[in-house]
Amino acid sequence: MEEAELECPDSASEKRYFPESLDSSDGDEEGILACEDLELNPFDGLPYSSRYYKLLKEREDLPIWKEKYSFMENLLQNQIVIVSGDAKCGKSSQVPQWCAEYCLSIHYQHGGVVCTQVHKPTAVQLALRVADEMDVNIGHEVGYVIPFENCCTSETILRYCTDDMLQREMMSSPFLGSYGVIILDDVHERSIATDVLLGLLKDVLLARPELKLIINSSPHLVSKLSSYYGNVPLVEVRKQHPVEVVHLSGAQKESFESILRLIFEIHQSGEKGDIVVFLACEQDIEKAYEIVCQEGSNLNPDLGELVVIPLYPKEKCALFKPNDETEKRCQVYQRRVVLTASSGESLIWSNTVKFVIDVGVERRKVYNPRIRADSLVTQPISRSQADTRKQLLSSSSSGKLFCLYSEEFASKDMRPLKPAEMQEANLTSMVLFLKRIDIAGLGHCDFMNRPAPESLMQALEDLDYLAALDNDGNLSEFGIIMSEFPLDPQLSKSILASCEFDCVEEMLTIAAMVTAPNCFSNVPHGAEEAALTRWKTFLHPEGDHFTLINIYKAYQDTALNSTSEHCVEKWCHDYFLNCCALRMADVIRAELLEIVKRIELPCAEPAFGSKENALNIKKALLSGYFMQIARDVDGSGNYLMLTHKQVAQLHPLSGYSVTKRLPEWVLFHKFSIAENNYIRITSEISPELFMQLAPPYYFSNLPPSESKDILHQVMDHLSPLSTMKKDQKMCEKCPETTEPRCTVQ
Repeated sequence: MEEAELECPDSASEKRYFPESLDSSDGDEEGILACEDLELNPFDGLPYSSRYYKLLKEREDLPIWKEKYSFMENLLQNQIVIVSGDAKCGKSSQVPQWCAEYCLSIHYQHGGVVCTQVHKPTAVQLALRVADEMDVNIGHEVGYVIPFENCCTSETILRYCTDDMLQREMMSSPFLGSYGVIILDDVHERSIATDVLLGLLKDVLLARPELKLIINSSPHLVSKLSSYYGNVPLVEVRKQHPVEVVHLSGAQKESFESILRLIFEIHQSGEKGDIVVFLACEQDIEKAYEIVCQEGSNLNPDLGELVVIPLYPKEKCALFKPNDETEKRCQVYQRRVVLTASSGESLIWSNTVKFVIDVGVERRKVYNPRIRADSLVTQPISRSQADTRKQLLSSSSSGKLFCLYSEEFASKDMRPLKPAEMQEANLTSMVLFLKRIDIAGLGHCDFMNRPAPESLMQALEDLDYLAALDNDGNLSEFGIIMSEFPLDPQLSKSILASCEFDCVEEMLTIAAMVTAPNCFSNVPHGAEEAALTRWKTFLHPEGDHFTLINIYKAYQDTALNSTSEHCVEKWCHDYFLNCCALRMADVIRAELLEIVKRIELPCAEPAFGSKENALNIKKALLSGYFMQIARDVDGSGNYLMLTHKQVAQLHPLSGYSVTKRLPEWVLFHKFSIAENNYIRITSEISPELFMQLAPPYYFSNLPPSESKDILHQVMDHLSPLSTMKKDQKMCEKCPETTEPRCTVQ
C-alpha cells in the first residue's frame, strides 16, 4: 500500500470513545502506531487506507455513534444488553464492530462475534459494508454464513449469519463456544429461528457466564424484551427528525389507481428523489410493474424515464447497492421506483429515497394445522411495520410518506406489533430441531410467545408419521439423520428413502430445485406463447418433479459445454428460465451431496430415464409426501385433498395443465388456500403405490371419504403377504394401544 494513499485524521475525528479498561494496547504504543504517523489496523496489522478515514466520518454521523461510550460501558459490565433504535440508525453495522473491538481488547479469549440477520441478502450486504468500514478483507476478518454459502475462515473475527444458520450451528456446538459475543439483530421481525434462539440462549448464558448477548430491536418490542429477560441495561438511540405524513383516507379502496396517480404526480412535479411503494403481495408487484412501465413510457422525456425496480419477496435485498450497469443507468435516468412487499428493514441502504407510498395491508401466510396448508390472508400491517416504513425517510428532511389509509384505520385496525412467525407457521422443522437439541440437554425452550398447542401436536404427529420419533417421543435414528439436512423434514425423508430405492442422484436434484427459488422467469407481457413453447421442451410425462430434473440436466449440460458464463445466461434468457435460481439449485445440490457423503449414505449410479428409475423416484417422493395426495373427483381437474375437504386445481404451469392430461391421483409439493387454490409441482401416482408406502396408522387416521373407500378396496386387492407386512409394521409402531401416540415432551 503506497503512502500517497494514506491520510491521517486529526485526533478529534479518530476518537475511539473507549473506556480505559477496554484499551488493548496496555500502554505499548508500538501496538497502535507504526512508522511515524501511520496507524495500524489492529485487526490485520496493516496501515489504514484513506477510505477507512472517509468512512469513519460517515459512521460518526450515524445516530447510534453518540451512544458508543454508553454501549461499551454496558457491554463491559453486563452479560445482556438491549439496543433500541429505529431503522437506519446504524445499530446493525456499528454494534457488531464495537463488539469486535471488545473481543480484541480481551485477546479473543472467549471467541469472536456473530451477528444474526433474518434475511439472507441483508446478512451479505452488512458483511460487505462492515468489512469496508473496518478496512479488512471480506471472507477473512469479516465474513458471512447464509444457507448454502459460507464466506468465512477459522480466523474470522466477525461473522454475519442468518438466524437459522446459527440455530443449525447449535446442533454441533450447543453452547456456541466459538463466540464471545452473540448479537441477535432485527428481533422485532419475530422469525421462528430468532425466537428459538432467544429462548435457548437463556440456558447457554447460564452455562457460559463469560458470554455476552446483545439484542438489537426496534423500540416497539423493548418492553416485551425487558420483561422476558429481566432487568437488563437498555441503550436507546434517540429518534431522528420527524417525517411529513400524508393520509389519503379514501385511497385504500382504489389503491392501484391512487398509487399510479401519486407516482406520476411526483415524477411530473420535478422534485428529486426515488420512490418506494409498499404493496400487499407479489401479484400486486407484477401488476404495478407492468402498468408503471407501460404508462411511464408515455411521459414527457424531458423529465427522465422512470426506472422501475420490482423487489419480489424471495429477492429481498439491500436497496440500491447497484452494479456498474445500474450505476450507468441511474446517471442517465432521474428517478427509480421500487415496488416491494417486504417490511422495509431490507431497504436501509439508500439515502436517495424521498417518497414512500404505503398501502397499509399485506398478504400473509397463516398455517392451518388442521388441514396442513397455508392460507393467504390479506390483513392490515402492524403499527410497528408502518413506523419502520416511515423510517426510510428519517434521514431526509424533505421526504414524504403517503399512507393510503386513514389515521382511524391505523389506530383501530392495525395491531401494535407484528405477529410472531411461530404463531402462524408450520412448526415441524422447529420441533425436529428442538428434539435434536434435546440430545444435548437444551430441549427446554422458554418462548417469548408460546406456539399454539394444536400446532405443536400436528408437528409431533407429522414427525411420528415420518418415523423421525421413537415410541418414547424421542428422535429415532431416522430423525437424527433427517435433522442433518437443512430441508423440510418431508424432503429429508424422501432423500433417505431414495437410498433404499437407488435414486439418490435424482432425488437430490429434485430437492435442490424445489428448495431454490422458482426456476421459471416472470414472462414479459406478450411473450407467454413463446415461453410456453420453450418450456414444453422440458416436459416429462411422469410429472413436474421429473420436468425439474430435465431442466436442471439441460442447464448443467449447457454450463459444461459453454465457453463463458454469458452463454449460460443467454441460454436461460432464451428459455425464459431464471439463471440465478438454477445457479442456486446447483449450489444447494452440491451441499446436499456433501451431506450424503459425510454421513455415508449409500448412493447408486444415476439411471434417469428408465421406467424402473421413474417408479423408484415416485416411491422416494411418496415416502416423504404421503400426506400431500389429492384425487380428481370428477375428471375435470377438481382435486380433493386426501386429508381434508379442500378442492384445488393444477397450477397453469404444471405439465399436466399444458398437455391437458389430468391424472386421477397426484402427489403435490405445495398447496395454499387463496383466490386460486392451486397445487404446485405435481406428479402422478397410483393408489396401489400409496397403500404400499403410506404408514398404516396414517391411513387409518384419514377422515372418511370416497377416496378413502377406493383406497380400502385397493388394500383388499393387495397380496395377503403385503397386507401381512403392513399389519406387522402397524403392530411394531403401536404395540398395545390405539390411543393418540403423540404427546408434547
